This record gives sequence, structure tokens and C-alpha cells, in this order.
Amino acid sequence: MEKSLKSRLAQGEVLVGPLVTLPSPEVAEIMAGVGFDYLWIETEHAPMNLAQAQMMIQAVGGRCPCVLRVPENAEVWIKRALDVGCDGIVIPQIKSAAEAEEAVRCCLYPPAGKRSVGIGRAHGYGLSFQEYVEVANDQLAIILQVEHIDGVRNIRSIAATSGIDAILIGPFDLSGSLGLLGQIDHPRVREATCEIMRHCQAAQVPVGMFAVDPGAARQCIDDGVSLIALGMDVLYLSKSAKQALDEVQPGDP
Repeated sequence: MEKSLKSRLAQGEVLVGPLVTLPSPEVAEIMAGVGFDYLWIETEHAPMNLAQAQMMIQAVGGRCPCVLRVPENAEVWIKRALDVGCDGIVIPQIKSAAEAEEAVRCCLYPPAGKRSVGIGRAHGYGLSFQEYVEVANDQLAIILQVEHIDGVRNIRSIAATSGIDAILIGPFDLSGSLGLLGQIDHPRVREATCEIMRHCQAAQVPVGMFAVDPGAARQCIDDGVSLIALGMDVLYLSKSAKQALDEVQPGDP
């Protein structure tokens, strides 16, 4: 039996996947065929609704796990996202242990949490309802995103929250919360990032990070990051198209 994303995270495997922001089943299908460890389906910043996200997960067809980032840490978004049948969920802007605990409770069925019961794709549209609810709590990867200086200040208690499978650092929003928007290599941003990693590693919680290119990803791995979000579909598309055009139409000498 193939290992779940949750179990692979727990075993410390290095997992690499792209952000998929275009609401296209074909794009998701192509990305799944490349061989990534997982796909990150993006609904926080992308022009994508949950029906489109579900169609993308269906197009992947189980060839690799799909995690879905919700727009905010809110029960209504979390329960609706989980019902489409994702393998993991990314919950943004966690700033305190109380927010972390609430996110986990929303992800888990009672008695461990307070996830409400519905019937959707995750439950086989009712055909596998009982089988799903019996294992959902044990198989869902819950990934919380720390991307604000307030979250850094509370990282010790956030990392100690029971039920989380990884903490993902958002370097760009973190830089913005420090008044250094986009300066992700600034010493203060790097210091905050290291603070998150230090407390996560002490609590034995896997750390995730967005890497814009392979060089950044390799540095993340060297630093002890095991969940890598490597680039995104629109960047792969634009970079490849620009490179092809430049090779055919070189600039004037």
C-alpha cells in the first residue's frame, strides 16, 4: 500500500511539489505526470473556486497527493475544502497557538475535533461514507502556515500544538510584516525564518518553505526543510515560453 502524504511527512522524507494556480484540470494532470511528490492546489491567491479545485484533483486521479490551501483560517473554508477529497490542507496566517488549535479542531471529526459531517467527493458521494470518516483523521495532512512576525513570536507554542503535520514558512508575507516586503534575504527576515525552524525542529515538526527555483530548493533542503513548494505553474509556463522565444529571436547585436 502506498504511503500517505501524512506518513511521509512524519518519516522526514523530502517532498517536492509545485503550486498550481491556474484553474485547469489539464495543468494539474500535466504536473502530476511530471513526477512531483505532491501538488499544491491554490485557492488563497488564485482565481479558483472549490468546484474547479475538485475537478483538478479528479484529473490527478490519485497519481500524487494533492494539498489545498484555503483562503483563510475559517471553519467554513476548511470543511468545504476537505469535502472535495484533498490529501492535505494548508491553512494560512497562523499567528498564535489558539489559532493553530482552532484550525486543527476544524480539520478533525469528533471527538478529536469539530469538523461537521457532509457528503461529497471525499466520501464517495455517500458510497464510502463510513470508510472515509473512520480513517480521515488519521490520513489528513494538516499544514499550518506561519508568515507573520506575530506567528514567529508565538512559534514555540504553535509548534507544540497537537495534531499538526508540518509548519510552512511564508517568507514573502513574513518580510512584509517586518516592513521589508520582498526582501526575503534581509538579515531580519532570515533571523525570523531561523527562529521558526529552530522551534519546529525542537518540537520535531517538519518544516515547509516556498522555493522559487531549484537553487533555492537545494538551500532549503540543506537547512533542514523537508516540505518544498517548488515554483508554480505560471512561472514554469512564462519562463519556458520566454526562453524558447529568446532562442528563436535573439536580441539585436
